[in-house]
Amino acid sequence: MATRLVQINMKAHDDAALGRFWAEALGWGIDSEGPGVTNLEPVGFTYPDPAAVCIDLIARPEPKTVKNRVHLDLATTSTAHQEELVARLKGLGATLIDVGQGDVPWTVMADPEGNEFCVLEPRQVYRDTGPIAAVVVDCTDPREMARFWGEAMDWTLHEVTDDSATMRSAKDVGPYLEFLRTPDTKSGWNRVHLDVRPYPGADPAAEAARLRSLGATDPGIDQSTIHWTILADPEGNEFCLLTPA
Repeated sequence: MATRLVQINMKAHDDAALGRFWAEALGWGIDSEGPGVTNLEPVGFTYPDPAAVCIDLIARPEPKTVKNRVHLDLATTSTAHQEELVARLKGLGATLIDVGQGDVPWTVMADPEGNEFCVLEPRQVYRDTGPIAAVVVDCTDPREMARFWGEAMDWTLHEVTDDSATMRSAKDVGPYLEFLRTPDTKSGWNRVHLDVRPYPGADPAAEAARLRSLGATDPGIDQSTIHWTILADPEGNEFCLLTPA
């Protein structure tokens, strides 16, 4: 049995306002399953489907203090499209930021709450991903992260080096999941994390045990009031194992 990446969980001071930004940025629909929760997915989308990795925004009061270790890369189809998208995102409240990227062809930005993301120059590899080209995870060992997540999920490993690793859904649709080696290390809990979901019929307890056998750990968070399981990958990044669907 295996899981698959279904959504990104992003903490927000104002989930509704930040949800409106990302819905307009991606051209997606917006919904809410309850107070303090805003759900984003493509219009007409049937969840879960590997054609998209959805976004859940959850209201939390803690301030953002460090660079996120998980961010989105947005796809473009031409240089003109990249310029137009950057200008439109600025109009929605995004800002240009410097994270030490130097002279690169992509544009580094932050959403209205300071969450980093990139608007990529056109790349053939992302021609069919939809608006999100990739979900990018900072790490110190891309090979180990590829080993863990490759066994945790049924996604296909496309490339792995000492500096990066790339995966995509086994159906070869939707965004990529990329692990990028960075010099900084994890500090505090992640405001943006991955949510994975087992397939129908899976035993959640057995799946959690399998993930632990692969190297997942328990992050020491009180889980007595929730119906999903919070784990951490080999580099300590929290992720949620949702109920099967």
